[in-house]
Amino acid sequence: MKKIFALLFAILMTNQIFAQTENYKTTIDQFQTKYNAGKYDEIFNSFSIEMKQALPLESTKEFLTSLKSQVGKIENKEFIKYEKETYASYKIKFEKAVLSVNISLNENHQINGLFVKPFEESATSEAKNTVNVLSKYPKEIAQIIYSKSKDFPNNTQLSIAVIKNGKTNYYGIIKENDSIKPIENQSKVFEIGSITKVFTSTVLASLVEDKKINLADHVNNYYPFTFKDNINISFESLANHTSGLPRLPENLDLSNESNPYKNYGKKELEDYLKNTLKLDNKLLKSYAYSNLGAGLLGHTLGLSQKTSFQELLKKRIFDKYKMTNSFSNSRNLGEKLVKGLNADGETIPNWDFDVLFGGGGILSTTEDLAKFATAQLNAKNKELTLTRIPTFDISEKMKIGLGWHILKSENGQNLFWHNGGTAGYSSSMTVNTDNKTAVIILSNVSAFNPKMENIDPLCFELMREMNKK
Repeated sequence: MKKIFALLFAILMTNQIFAQTENYKTTIDQFQTKYNAGKYDEIFNSFSIEMKQALPLESTKEFLTSLKSQVGKIENKEFIKYEKETYASYKIKFEKAVLSVNISLNENHQINGLFVKPFEESATSEAKNTVNVLSKYPKEIAQIIYSKSKDFPNNTQLSIAVIKNGKTNYYGIIKENDSIKPIENQSKVFEIGSITKVFTSTVLASLVEDKKINLADHVNNYYPFTFKDNINISFESLANHTSGLPRLPENLDLSNESNPYKNYGKKELEDYLKNTLKLDNKLLKSYAYSNLGAGLLGHTLGLSQKTSFQELLKKRIFDKYKMTNSFSNSRNLGEKLVKGLNADGETIPNWDFDVLFGGGGILSTTEDLAKFATAQLNAKNKELTLTRIPTFDISEKMKIGLGWHILKSENGQNLFWHNGGTAGYSSSMTVNTDNKTAVIILSNVSAFNPKMENIDPLCFELMREMNKK
């Protein structure tokens, strides 16, 4: 399922106990009928309000159309189980693939969570026999890390930083010969994926603090042409994903699966803005996660200061916070770089970004990201504080600042979180400014590996462990 990366998936799972099983049976039956018939409008109409905001109609059509083009119609389905008391999991046989489709319903039996991924059978005996060799780490930490990493492929590395009481501890692991072993890799470089978006928004915030840009200013001012249909887009709406832009531009060629962003440059972006641009939320401001939006934000920030965004990033963030091992490309990194792995655990090339760099192009280390996280705990860093101020309520459980998603911890404190994923890497980063704690995870687990969904839970479990001591 190497083409799955082109699909869009949305998760808005709640913690409520399930309604009757019959409601899920009815929903999945109707989903199959409407999906096979191409009635995507009707599927969209079965979404909750929050789901419609997260996945607007045009994005829903794009997602389902792409899904059908890649895997075909649904032939049959099998209920597997209820997961974590939040959603129902189904094994669905399409014409060209077998996928796992997870659906969550709210109290009104509307779909408020939809997650599509490659189907994986229950853990094999080989995975169950993975050996834990993390005895040098604190017992609780070692067990949490082992439980979430034992099913990753051999040659997987995780680089973890945990910050508490002004001290940073590093926990590196590598899976070799079906054993989880400690390794010092805090200075090794990984792709950080969409955590880049936090940095892009931080550059914006630094320019706002220096009174060079206002959040309400339109990016249009920095282009020598009119956007299609005279559409205006503000800097803030790009930083908090309320611009209405789709996840990806329509003129992005996804056929180059190994490096999809490499050949999307200034020419392609300007052509999109002049001739194809279309917003999903013209009438009602809503949240819709957009790689295009973050890329446009970074590129425009560079234009605004008559330089490249990468130079702005280095000057305003990397240099300021002494992030000496953070990079805008993987060239000449040599042994510093941890090679990315695909979903099958095979080494693959790194991604290269052009004009959409601001959406996911940074490579970094947990040492450098720990410096950035520690800086978040200092109120004197005003541009960092600005990024954490809520700018939009996504749902009852989530807000967004500039780049950062803002969640509530179990004790009601704010958690500032972002994750990332590319073809060869997955990452997660969470900061609690109240408790002055943070957890950072970088890995060479592919975003398309079925077990990559363990990365975020590992991040949150380690955060809970830190906060209960």
